[in-house]
Amino acid sequence: MSTERSVGGAFLATLRRDLLLAARHPGEWVNPLVFFLIAITLIPLGVGPEREVLTALAPGILWVMALLATLLSLDGLFRSDFDDGALEQCLVSPSLLYFTVLAKVLAHWLVAGLPLTLMAPLLGMTLGLPDGAYLVLCASLLIGTATMSLMGAVGAALTVSLHRGGLLLSLIVMPLYIPVLIFGAGAVTDAALGGNATAPLAVLGALGALALMLAPLAAGAALRICADSY
Repeated sequence: MSTERSVGGAFLATLRRDLLLAARHPGEWVNPLVFFLIAITLIPLGVGPEREVLTALAPGILWVMALLATLLSLDGLFRSDFDDGALEQCLVSPSLLYFTVLAKVLAHWLVAGLPLTLMAPLLGMTLGLPDGAYLVLCASLLIGTATMSLMGAVGAALTVSLHRGGLLLSLIVMPLYIPVLIFGAGAVTDAALGGNATAPLAVLGALGALALMLAPLAAGAALRICADSY
């Protein structure tokens, strides 16, 4: 019972700390949202106002921009803890490291992935996304952004000791994001065409479950490697 309390307390304390840090430094999570908004609103100016063209491109555009916006927010996932020494305290207790990483990923998703998901339907209107695709869009982005936050934690952990690791982080994480992008955009496309999006959503959910089990473990191991070699 005491172990469960310590694990739960560490998880909630880490989650609360990261949310407070995000509130004190809003630029770190507002900038990706602004990028998401500006990039999508500029698409009609670049490809033309034809509704048929925009409707056909909408699922891919929304998902690609959501992926890039998530990628922009990953670099700071463990950065502040590494700089102020809090990361070393997290590494002292191996039993709590999984839940500490999971709490940080959840905080990242709450301030980055969830707002992207809530913004996507409004921006989908500007691209002429069919009415029947909005529910699938929200469901796919809820699962997809959470999965990308989990996978991105591995890349963020591997590059946490590098002062300018943004490019390397992108190279590490991008191959992991490709399946999420394919099935996420595929689900929205199927829904937009009036088809059944159950299969791609199921695969997306399976990827999310796999990331939930393995990504915190891989990120924790990467954090230990970086801390020992720094």
